[in-house]
Amino acid sequence: MTQHQVVIIGGGLVGGLTALLLAKAGIQATVLDASPELEPQKVISETNPRVLAINLASMKLMQYAGIWQHLQRHEPYSGMQVWNRDGLSEINFGHASNTLPMQYDWLGSMVEPSILNLAIQTQLKQNIQNYYTSVKVSRLDKCPKGWLITLENGDQLQTDLMIGADGANSFVRKQAMIELDILNYAETAISCAIRTDHPHQYVARQIFLPTGPLAFLPMHSLESEQSGYWQSIVWTLPTDYAEEYAQLDDAKFRQKVAQASHYMLGNVNEVISRAAFPLIARQAQHYVTDGLALVGDAAHVIHPLAGQGVNLGCLDAGVLVDCLIKDQQRGVWANIQTLRKYEHQRRLHNSMMMHSMSALGWINKTQWRPLQWLRSEGMNMVAKRPEAIKFFGQQASGLPALKSTQYV
Repeated sequence: MTQHQVVIIGGGLVGGLTALLLAKAGIQATVLDASPELEPQKVISETNPRVLAINLASMKLMQYAGIWQHLQRHEPYSGMQVWNRDGLSEINFGHASNTLPMQYDWLGSMVEPSILNLAIQTQLKQNIQNYYTSVKVSRLDKCPKGWLITLENGDQLQTDLMIGADGANSFVRKQAMIELDILNYAETAISCAIRTDHPHQYVARQIFLPTGPLAFLPMHSLESEQSGYWQSIVWTLPTDYAEEYAQLDDAKFRQKVAQASHYMLGNVNEVISRAAFPLIARQAQHYVTDGLALVGDAAHVIHPLAGQGVNLGCLDAGVLVDCLIKDQQRGVWANIQTLRKYEHQRRLHNSMMMHSMSALGWINKTQWRPLQWLRSEGMNMVAKRPEAIKFFGQQASGLPALKSTQYV
């Protein structure tokens, strides 16, 4: 049995980012990742039809941790367009561009999960001494001080602090007996990649339809002649609609997408890798307990409406590590009061984001005329006020949540 200061279970984006931020402060975490080591050439040569919308706060944290520099490709966006299908209201953030925008113009960037995971693994291998892949945890036991971790091969590790970054079906959360609050939206999201007549111009677009939002997210193309014409879509639908659309052949599905978007980018000429997943919001009733903290999807899963799930997880990592470093500077480590400070900051913020996304989705689907009018008037009012656009843009960037940390 070996003794460790901190063990992170889960080596994906949030777990890896947490470990690398700790390493920057001179604290070496042990990272146990159930996923296998990636093959770089295979990852780089294949296009992933799904992308993650990385906001400015997450980019800042990843740059600080050394992850961003290893990205093989990504597609920045300098504009966002949000409107209702009824055509009565529209909000635009940033601007469209026919050429690659300068970094100071970026609102964020779209990254394929596989490309991001490769960058994380590369940086972890270079900077974390005890980084293990293809490792399965079979049991977790609370000790008088910390936790005892038993692996499937029988090895045991004891740690003062265990961080659960092992996803929505977190084994750590279950072993710690932390319950979930669950909200089933009775909706399903269809995701895929599409190629359109007209280029995306580095703009992320979202249309609110009576059935739910349809998002167009710029994608990087492996073929230069098709650069700017590929996007990843996430189409939120009532589950019965999603089941029907999932059965359509490609030609009919392409037509459905083009019609739903009012042909804003012309026809949809190609579609690849359609997939569907049910939408269920989850939040752990507690993010921490003695010697344990949950981060990322292990702590919360929200509606993909604004693409903020991955960014909330990155903020978890930044705030938790900042709290732990301040803890160590005053001569203690993983004090329960410190962990509760992290929980207070992040659970409140995540709850507000979760409920606001739920409310926004409901308001934009309603067919009640007075509320439709109020919705349109509210969007038009925001669209006409530069200070309101700036405020909402700042919130979407995630930067306000880092203002009390060292990462601003």
